[in-house]
Amino acid sequence: MTLFHAVVLAIVQGLTEFLPISSSAHLWFFPWALHWPDGGLPFDVALHAGTLLAVVLYFLGTWIELLLNGFGIHYPAHASSEQVQSNRRLFWLLIIATIPGGIVGFLFERFIEETWRNPGPIAAATIAVALLMWIADSTLGLRRILAHVNFGDAIGIGSAQALALFPGVSRSGITIIAGLWRKMTRETAARFSFLLCTPLIAGAALKEVPQLMRMQPSGGVEVALSTLLIAIAVSAIVGYAVIGFLLRYLQTRTLKIFVVYRVIFGIFILLLMFLHR
Repeated sequence: MTLFHAVVLAIVQGLTEFLPISSSAHLWFFPWALHWPDGGLPFDVALHAGTLLAVVLYFLGTWIELLLNGFGIHYPAHASSEQVQSNRRLFWLLIIATIPGGIVGFLFERFIEETWRNPGPIAAATIAVALLMWIADSTLGLRRILAHVNFGDAIGIGSAQALALFPGVSRSGITIIAGLWRKMTRETAARFSFLLCTPLIAGAALKEVPQLMRMQPSGGVEVALSTLLIAIAVSAIVGYAVIGFLLRYLQTRTLKIFVVYRVIFGIFILLLMFLHR
């Protein structure tokens, strides 16, 4: 894999991990459509490490408060008791919401990767989720904020996150959809989605590290270390910018542009699939 390929795919990862258009579909699409080489496990780990770094840095202050408040520590000192209690409840709701995706990923990730990572299923998932997004985006009465999150939200949105294992679904897309169905504001649904994805992105990156370390001594790592580090940096920078952009965008705008993009992208995949036959 050349440095050019690595940078392009790192930009794609940074953009599509957090925009509701599916990173797995786009990272599959570019090598498939352009006949680019596969970077293999090391490159996958680098891309996940980059977007993990982005979401951790963006929400670092929030996560510090949630962690400390979650374990009963009053932080920061000027915070009210109500805010600390709200953060404590949100922290444990995020933990609960992570469980469905973790279980499904542990049990079925390899099967899903081997069975569904093909043009037809990816295009179908891309278009189907676009239709769900259009319906959810038309929901009235979107007023709930993070302070209103409850156990039902955690179970519903956490279960939706488990569907993100299917290429073309989009982790942020399906969880934002679930948040809208729970009457959250668009910005709140996106913020909860990004907080929720942090543990699973961390798990996805860390799960592969032992295998990567086993490959290193045997010479199984073909991508240059400098290329991997650049890929991490690029995906982190792009991902950080995209998180901030989407949260600001959804304060005043709808998801319609992403609905249209997903439909066009899905149709384009189907068209290429038929032309490749």
